[in-house]
Amino acid sequence: MIDLKSQTPAQLTETLKAMGEPAFRAKQIFSWLHRGAESFDEMSNLSKPLREKLNASCALTPPIAARKQVSRLDGTIKYLWELADGNCIESVLMQYHHGNTVCISSQVGCRMGCAFCASTIAGKVRDLTPAELLDQVIFTQKDSGLPISNIVLMGIGEPMDNLDNVLRFLELVNHPDGINIGMRHISLSTCGVIPGIERLAELELQLTLSVSLHAPDGETRSRIMPVNRAYPVEDLFAACHRYFQKTGRRISFEYAMIDGVNDHDWQADLIADRLRGMPGHVNLIPLNDVVESPFKPSRRIAAFQKRLESHGLTATVRRSLGGDIDASCGQLRRKAMEEQKGK
Repeated sequence: MIDLKSQTPAQLTETLKAMGEPAFRAKQIFSWLHRGAESFDEMSNLSKPLREKLNASCALTPPIAARKQVSRLDGTIKYLWELADGNCIESVLMQYHHGNTVCISSQVGCRMGCAFCASTIAGKVRDLTPAELLDQVIFTQKDSGLPISNIVLMGIGEPMDNLDNVLRFLELVNHPDGINIGMRHISLSTCGVIPGIERLAELELQLTLSVSLHAPDGETRSRIMPVNRAYPVEDLFAACHRYFQKTGRRISFEYAMIDGVNDHDWQADLIADRLRGMPGHVNLIPLNDVVESPFKPSRRIAAFQKRLESHGLTATVRRSLGGDIDASCGQLRRKAMEEQKGK
């Protein structure tokens, strides 16, 4: 079955031509798909014979909201989406004064193995298609009734490990005939997959690159992030410098604060030293307390922030949202998997 939603308008036009249909039909179908049509029968401006053709040869697989949690504290909404094959992923809708942001997943599970993250506990199952990436934005917006203005690819999975599909998603979500969310309103996160960073640099997209740093020294980073063994932190910083030189875009460095592990003054000093020569924003993240993890939230966030700022760096502490729900990445999916095993 043909996955029409993963196709660009040009590809969609060719698909329709192969069915003996005029090119203008592609724009109509593209519009329906990006408005969240859940069946071809909803596409009322298409002829019945065309809808029958589409039903016979193409697949629409809208996700099902298997679970939904709404924070009474700040209105954050957490979705557990069930996909067509029964796998589940998570998305989080966060409301800010500047607009509504959706955090989406890029894979079912993750193989990166970060020791403090719930998303990677069961490993990677598969990559998400461009359509499945796009559906998280479309159906979060459709279900919540809230317009989405910003997207962050920081949910379950490593976007650089699924880069071809992620790039197609970016092209689709940015298209003026679709949702039309500008690149400057999109952040893409990586745990440090250097070939992906280099490929993004060549494309010179106007999105924000976020690097999940979490430690500036190789010994600590290898302990908590196995990816450091493949792409050492020294090489990662060098790649970030090249990225900035090529694109002129400031990088955001995500830093989960772990008690007694990565929250020492000398590590703040090392971050400042390795960022020298490029603008960098360090986003300090209060660690989520994952039951299976031995790591605990740092008690030195304010002191670490002050140390970074003493070097002239911009350092902020991420505002915690959805404190009364399973808003942190991977928690809701993990609970659902545990319940399924218990049946």
